[in-house]
Amino acid sequence: METEEKQLLHLVFGGELDELSEVRFRDLDELDIVGIYPDYAAAYAAWKSKAQQTVDNAHMRYFIVHLHRLLNPDEESGD
Repeated sequence: METEEKQLLHLVFGGELDELSEVRFRDLDELDIVGIYPDYAAAYAAWKSKAQQTVDNAHMRYFIVHLHRLLNPDEESGD
């Protein structure tokens, strides 16, 4: 049986913040769920693309969430 590489899932999402000093979104119904990616490199590429597309809106922020850390909190990962 072939050994598969461990999935390190990452979620990329964003939205407009109420204030730049804290992470509180203006409208949760308007969150942009970009996608779930198999590794940090793919998630970072998606995050960077969305961040560049919204550079003119100072309140718009995108985030990378390490889903694999939430799903398996006791395991150590490489990122």
